[in-house]
Amino acid sequence: MNSWKDEAEARSFIKNLVCKYYQEFKMNKSEFTPGDRINYAARVYDEKEMCALTDAMLDFWLTTGRFSDAFEKEFANWIGVKYANLVNSGSSANLLAFMTLTAPELKERQVKKGDEVICVACAFPTTVAPIMQYGAIPVFVDVTIPQYNIDIAMLEKALSSKTKAVMIAHTLGNPFNLKAVSDFCRKNNLWLIEDNCDALGSTYELDGEVRYTGTIGDIGTSSFYPPHHMTMGEGGCVYTNSPLLNKLIKSYRDWGRDCVCPSGQDNFCGHRFSHQYGKLPFGYDHKYVYSHLGYNLKVTDMQAAIGCEQLKKFPQFIKKRKENWERLRKGLLPIRDLVILPEAEKKSDPSWFGFLITLSEQCSRNDVIKYLEAQNIQTRLLFSGNLIKHPCFDEFEEGVDYKVVGKLKNTDIITDQTFWVGVYPGMTEAHLDFMVMSIQQAVRKGTLND
Repeated sequence: MNSWKDEAEARSFIKNLVCKYYQEFKMNKSEFTPGDRINYAARVYDEKEMCALTDAMLDFWLTTGRFSDAFEKEFANWIGVKYANLVNSGSSANLLAFMTLTAPELKERQVKKGDEVICVACAFPTTVAPIMQYGAIPVFVDVTIPQYNIDIAMLEKALSSKTKAVMIAHTLGNPFNLKAVSDFCRKNNLWLIEDNCDALGSTYELDGEVRYTGTIGDIGTSSFYPPHHMTMGEGGCVYTNSPLLNKLIKSYRDWGRDCVCPSGQDNFCGHRFSHQYGKLPFGYDHKYVYSHLGYNLKVTDMQAAIGCEQLKKFPQFIKKRKENWERLRKGLLPIRDLVILPEAEKKSDPSWFGFLITLSEQCSRNDVIKYLEAQNIQTRLLFSGNLIKHPCFDEFEEGVDYKVVGKLKNTDIITDQTFWVGVYPGMTEAHLDFMVMSIQQAVRKGTLND
């Protein structure tokens, strides 16, 4: 039986065993051969993440704690914002970002029920869901191909006296035109939420300065779900440079309470029992004063511990994603007469989440993706395609619950003819070259069969 002189020695012993476990049972030691599964995304990690998770488990703090604090500070410093707040998912991050804009503290800029928010129908549902669940009106406009982002020519047409915000995502890592969108928002005194869940690490040159996406709008959001650019298993983040928005974000995340005491601390503000709040009795415990109808969206320290190690690897993750995307694009140039290949937005340097392909009308997408799946290559559609065609919209009425400005021509093309494959950092050149060969075969076969 082992005997340790202190807890530090015991932790070291346990983590050494975890390292050996990773090397023996989790480290990938095999080479790719055709027929092996090629996932569109996967976790990329080593013994460091497993040891950090072990550290957090041995703390047994379980909720938000020291690892969460460390990640928020390190992430904010890395991406270049003043404030970052961890949450339990990217979807929660979008919910929190939007609900922050409904706070009465924002006065005339508060988003109220019936106000309008410009967005795109070609979106992941949780970019739109918070708007409709609150009772605001999403105003859908089309996207462009081959950038797959908002058509900026539609912004002025979508504007009305009720417009309060723009909430859109950077599609699969490709930044939308931040110059045009941010200028439009500033000109019309609109909030801008950047859904950065699929684009962490992408940059955009704005007014001569290169900045990370998610930091140019009023609020940015990220997701740390396993397929994303980095992972905590589940998890997300909401970030801003505004002290007021940051205070509101924390309140809505932490049950809507007025108190800003960190988890496990009391009387951080120094006036826990000495103020008047609303119609409550004087001196009512500030820790239980609620200024908003909020949620509990906090992350656990176990998730944050993984994130702290993933963040150290992140620059290399970005580099590998870009290399993989470029290799796919170069390899697929011979069939560019049969497909539309993706293009980066001008003045951007995307941290790609995936590689989008739009097939010609002569080629059946179902036939192509069935062929690729038969080769054990995982494929994905561009999320909802046209979201308003989904069953979740059957109960809603256009012109009342939502609006559409212009024709959603490209959105419908994407719904019918677009799919994507992965470029995640765990892919090797052998994976990518087999994908190139298989996609070429699938497209040519699909076109000939037509």
